[in-house]
Amino acid sequence: MIALELRGDQRRAIDAPHDACFAIGGASATGKSTALRARVARAGELYPEADPLVIGEGSSLAAYAAGLLRECGAAIELVDDVDAELTFSQACAPLFAMEWEEFAAHQVDPEVPGLRSPQRFLESAFRLIRRLRDASVTPAHFLDRALVSATEFYAKPPNFADPALLAATKATFRDSLEVTAQDLRAQRLREIDLAKILAKLYDRYVDLVASSGRMTGRDAVIAATRALLDDAAYATRLRDRHRFAFVDDAQELTPAEMGLLAAIFGDALEGVTLCGDPAAAISALRITAPEATFALARSTVVLRAEYRKPSREIRRAATASDEAALIARRVGEWIDDGVAPERIAVLFRSVRCVEGYETALLDAGIPVAVAGDVNAYADRRALDALALLWNVYDPFRHDWLLRTLGNPAMGLSDASLAILCAEPPDPQRPLFAFDIEPAPTARASRWSAKRDLRLGWNVIKGEQDDALAEDAAARVRRFRAQRERWVALMHAASFDAFARTVWSEGLAREGEPGSARARAQQLALRRLLDGLNQRVAETPGASIGEILAYAQRRLDSDVDAWILDGPHDGCVAMRSIEAARGCEFRRVVVADVRPGAFPRWYSPEAFLFSPRLGMIPKECAGAARAARTAKFTYYTYRSKASQRYFDRERRALTYAIARASESALLTASGTPTRGITAPEFLNELRTT
Repeated sequence: MIALELRGDQRRAIDAPHDACFAIGGASATGKSTALRARVARAGELYPEADPLVIGEGSSLAAYAAGLLRECGAAIELVDDVDAELTFSQACAPLFAMEWEEFAAHQVDPEVPGLRSPQRFLESAFRLIRRLRDASVTPAHFLDRALVSATEFYAKPPNFADPALLAATKATFRDSLEVTAQDLRAQRLREIDLAKILAKLYDRYVDLVASSGRMTGRDAVIAATRALLDDAAYATRLRDRHRFAFVDDAQELTPAEMGLLAAIFGDALEGVTLCGDPAAAISALRITAPEATFALARSTVVLRAEYRKPSREIRRAATASDEAALIARRVGEWIDDGVAPERIAVLFRSVRCVEGYETALLDAGIPVAVAGDVNAYADRRALDALALLWNVYDPFRHDWLLRTLGNPAMGLSDASLAILCAEPPDPQRPLFAFDIEPAPTARASRWSAKRDLRLGWNVIKGEQDDALAEDAAARVRRFRAQRERWVALMHAASFDAFARTVWSEGLAREGEPGSARARAQQLALRRLLDGLNQRVAETPGASIGEILAYAQRRLDSDVDAWILDGPHDGCVAMRSIEAARGCEFRRVVVADVRPGAFPRWYSPEAFLFSPRLGMIPKECAGAARAARTAKFTYYTYRSKASQRYFDRERRALTYAIARASESALLTASGTPTRGITAPEFLNELRTT
């Protein structure tokens, strides 16, 4: 961080009284965080006995809440949303098995929107519950509002023939507005049943979280708030201990987090300093109310002079590969000009699908560290590593075995793979093992004589070695010998030692030692091993199969799994915009700025919740004439949901550009669109 000379407005922010709720506002690059740090130091000088609560710069309210719970004697463990989704799936299991008493007693009709696709229903329900937790809405309050709002809405429905509503609705969905009284009655009944089902799942999830102690950050915040409300004396002691709180990026506070601050510092938030910009609320995963948050401040100082005014360049390439090559060239030029790699960032709205851009930089010899909403288990290098562990535990998981046989370490051709998948040449030799012959795997319980075993059998028993080319046969024999050693090691060594040995012997090295590719491979493997070791620590006595099954669930999950393991010296930062919050770089590339990627397509959830309208299912259930419900069509029109969504995406783009202190390059690929389904941000920038 460059040392800055404090301005007059910053001085006013630093010297403002500390006892009342105070806010430091301003756009990006106006020196808010600098003023906040100086204000924290000033409070330390004036009140040396205080232990102020400082949120930001690597600390979070979630971690603080977890510490409070442990201080109260609770045994809790912070988990991410992917692990929490696994907990929620336990709550959903009786529902999907139709084992609820409400179904047998005909109190609830299972024919509700989305339930015909259980996995999709689970994912949508869990996303809704995450938002309800952020908004500090309890299961009871959720059900009450859903029932009351349904009665109010359907008792006096809006005018679905309103010309403005019809004009704003796509022709595809206008049939949802052609509803009769009977249609509305059916939609109301299914909406109520859906609300009852979701409320029960929500309540069951809350019980599971409380009983297991496995909490997400939002769960910990809510539990800590409840503990403080139940123990006013403890809340008073905390208030006396801290006396002050300083919160950076306060625009990202959820209502639940605001509730925790209020439980300690009172509803007026006396002694709390909020720092941020309401217009910079960019999170797509959290429910925030920045205007309401900053409205609590008794006084505010708004910083207006911008320290960073980066130059801006816009480039569009013909294809995504051309764009990636353009970025690699430009980043290489910056490094050649003396810019340290860690002072360069390539930012995306999401980093879940950026392998092509990463590959282009690695091909140019530029080290890269990807951070943000990236699934460490879905990385191609992690998949190769997981495949080897599966090969040891169960060689008849042919999806993983084929990956190993085709990866660079083995490098078998398609012709060799076809031979290994074929029948052995000698029909007298048994292809299948029966009960008298145990399976050649680490666990006989995994054996089933009815499974298709050709590939696994041929690889571990050598049935087709003679049919392979000499070089291919030698590779298969070498792998077979390695696997036999690994099977013995699996039972004798710790998981960490087992995994490290298998990967060191079975994975092909990418690049020369110390090269960009080698560093990227080591980073991917370290992240994977850290995640698996953490699971081993959480579940003592878990078998290799259970650990690998956990990895499979993480791999298959659509929930965003965040990786933020700090800056990596000598590596260009490739991050999602939310992962770059609060960071500053000399040069920034904002990449893939095209509709569908940035901004992402607007895709409403299967069901929404509004405090005023209650539950809002998107799809009709049963014998309905229209695909969408009338209420959903009306809500998206009245709330201007898509417009608000794209406004947030525009704020995110502005925020990304402001991460640069010197220059920002914005890139895209393909032909510009007309911006009907999603706006063309690059065209908008050119006009401004």
